[in-house]
Amino acid sequence: MNRSDVDARSVAVIGMACRLPGASGPDELWALLRAGVDATSETPGDRYDVDALHAPEPTQGRIAGRRGGYVEGVADFDAEFFAMSPTEAAELDPQQRLLLMTAWDALEDAGQRPDLLAGTRTGVFVGNARADYLEVALRRGQESVTAASLNNFRSLLPARLSHFFDFRGPSVVVDTACSSSLVAVHQAVQSLRAGESPLALAAGVNIPLRPDESLVLSHAGAMARDGRSKFGDASADGYAPSDAVAVVVLKPLAAALADGDRIRAVIQGSAVGNDGRTSDTVLNPSLQGQLDVLRWAYEDAGVNPADVDYVEAHGSGSPALDPLELTALGRVLGAGRPADRPLLVGSVKTNIGHAEAGGGMAGLIKAVLCLEHGEVPASLHLERPHPGVDWDGLPIAVPRELTPLPDRGRPAVAGICGQGSSALNAHVVLRQARVPSAPARPAADGTPYVLALSAHSAAALEALTRSYVEWLCPDGGGASYAVRDICYSALARRGHHAHRTAVVGGSHAELAAALTGAPQPKGRPLSAVADRYRDGEDVDWTAVFGAPGTFVPLPPYPWQTRRYWPGEEHDDGSGDLAAWVLREHARTRFDDTSSLTDIGIDSLAKLRIVVELAKRCDQEVDPEGFGRLRTVGELRQWTRELQTAGR
Repeated sequence: MNRSDVDARSVAVIGMACRLPGASGPDELWALLRAGVDATSETPGDRYDVDALHAPEPTQGRIAGRRGGYVEGVADFDAEFFAMSPTEAAELDPQQRLLLMTAWDALEDAGQRPDLLAGTRTGVFVGNARADYLEVALRRGQESVTAASLNNFRSLLPARLSHFFDFRGPSVVVDTACSSSLVAVHQAVQSLRAGESPLALAAGVNIPLRPDESLVLSHAGAMARDGRSKFGDASADGYAPSDAVAVVVLKPLAAALADGDRIRAVIQGSAVGNDGRTSDTVLNPSLQGQLDVLRWAYEDAGVNPADVDYVEAHGSGSPALDPLELTALGRVLGAGRPADRPLLVGSVKTNIGHAEAGGGMAGLIKAVLCLEHGEVPASLHLERPHPGVDWDGLPIAVPRELTPLPDRGRPAVAGICGQGSSALNAHVVLRQARVPSAPARPAADGTPYVLALSAHSAAALEALTRSYVEWLCPDGGGASYAVRDICYSALARRGHHAHRTAVVGGSHAELAAALTGAPQPKGRPLSAVADRYRDGEDVDWTAVFGAPGTFVPLPPYPWQTRRYWPGEEHDDGSGDLAAWVLREHARTRFDDTSSLTDIGIDSLAKLRIVVELAKRCDQEVDPEGFGRLRTVGELRQWTRELQTAGR
């Protein structure tokens, strides 16, 4: 396969975002990896009572490890941004909530404006294998089962994104157990190659809230007693479970280049395949199945396996799977490889635990970061190499310290492995993005540009403004980018909200000063443009900038979150049922003539409200009578009558 054919089939990773143990984004993940941090911790009490369930030996009904990898603030959500009432937010699975915010972050990282993507055939592919929030609710008893539970079926994970962003392409949950998110990437790549989707989001989501799976896996000997994934080590005894919410934005390479997108890495090929009957049982891993998928992936990518520089292994710390995986990698990627150029192999699971259906996506993001930075962080907890691996005969090495990727005068190549207990193996082949050597940032010549910022609320806009001031300072992240490119990216590559500010400046310092309230010279030609933007006008960036600028990464949206969890909703004590219903469920402004449907109280919401009102009033509520209500005024009158009848 020649290079032009390879590029025609390749897919660019143009954006990514994550919420992982110890890291709220890719930059934090890279800092954690470089520092060799083990981000696992004791299991928090809001997951389950680890003291009651822990036993160090595999015992039926007990969990082997006390530790895992946990995302901070798993219940936190910006409900107002996504037009949800507090009740809706508390009832919604945190997997969906965190996926919404992470997808927005990933689109911002990619410079893709959601308003311009609305109505397109953008695809959404989500790897996921659990619906713990729904299961926990159902176990509370029949009285806790409401129509709101429909929102937490697993099929709604991708559908929630497609609905909010108005994406019209494929919207699919992928469940192949621990290989789910890499299979989601594979399916997204196939959709892009086929022309079915012009853009795709691939994600992995895993928020374990129940101990059930850990009980089963502990009894099977798959959970690490010390709560650490010890990939490749002689003492490997299983894995530590982990949270993960991670999203990548994918686009055909040719389209990404034409559109001036920032290309973080290139997916050159991928493959998936089942073990079939090459193992004695469906749950036992197969060496042959892994060999097959590795060969298919590199054939698809048009890459000689001996040219691969780094592999992010599945690397769970399984005493049975680790030797098979390392042997398969050594055989396929080691064939024809010089002994002095061993294949580097590592596992992010040694840092954050095993995120199961989301684990492959965490590994993919780590691999992209390795290619961007030209380094491979240490794989942790490796003290005595596993005796089941022919370390002397196979040209492989697990880095125990930060190791530079070798410079071979070509883009580096990395692979990512995923294996599921479904016997479904996946492998994705990445190459380093060809970053054109950019000239040094030109000295500011004083040419003024408009910096336009916006947010969903006044508090968020204030927080965003502060982050830009810090980012624009001499030691901030924006100091290395040209003022024109910063202003172009903020106006042309970000979505625009109701709360706005805009300043004019010809240097980083002038923009930062203006954002802090310093007076600006009057009469500048662009002052009128800034005024129009602040007044809510959609500004045509081509009229302001002429030729496009270079897209540069900007400070992320400052989420205004609060905790949402069942039973923790706060009552204002007013006793006004209509005010309570409207505060909890209305999604837009209204008056007494407003239609309930128009403000977001549809038939499904009415079913939920009837249940809530019955509990709140401690009396029967006629669902048919409530269902006949059409306007806010009718709702107010009906609730007054309900309160009077209850006295």
